[in-house]
Formats: sequence, structure tokens, C-alpha cells
Amino acid sequence: MTDTPAENAGSPSGAPDESRPNRRKIREGLVISVKMDQTAVIGVVDRVRHPRYAKTVQRTKRLYAHNTDAELKPGDRVRLQETRPLSKLKRWRITEVLERAK
Repeated sequence: MTDTPAENAGSPSGAPDESRPNRRKIREGLVISVKMDQTAVIGVVDRVRHPRYAKTVQRTKRLYAHNTDAELKPGDRVRLQETRPLSKLKRWRITEVLERAK
């Protein structure tokens, strides 16, 4: 029996990508605040199309990330990875600093 698209319709579409070892989300954003102990607030910008006016709109999401090293400063560009819940709001951890603030 040959594999047709109709037969494969029931397979999960969330198959792991070969470039990433797991399915955890990865985001990039700017550090907004580092005033909390071991927590950084990261602003992640998403550009989405407005459903009615078809104009590109920027939406900023504030994510709370675990910051073990206190070397971050506001304005740093960082990469985040999704993780298990660490506190009431923290669901992300900082994997690397892409660019330091000037």
C-alpha cells in the first residue's frame, strides 16, 4: 500500500525539527528590566498582520526569564528557551546573550 497524503493526515504535525533537539520554543528579545533577584524581564516583539486592515502591527510580549548570572543589563539582546514553570510567572530561561547593550 502506498503512502498518500490522505493516509498521513492523522499523523501529528508537531514532529520534531532536525535542527532543534527538542520542541521547546525559542525566542529572541531585548532585556527590559533586571531589578528582580535571578529574574529578567524580556520584551519579545512579534509582527502580525491585522485581520481587517492587513497592516503589519508590532505586538510586544513581556516574558519573565530565569537569570542565574547577574551580568545582564537593560538593552542586551538575548535568546530564550521555554522551560518548566520556575515560579508564578517564569516559564523561560536565558540560553545566550547575542548582543551587549552599548
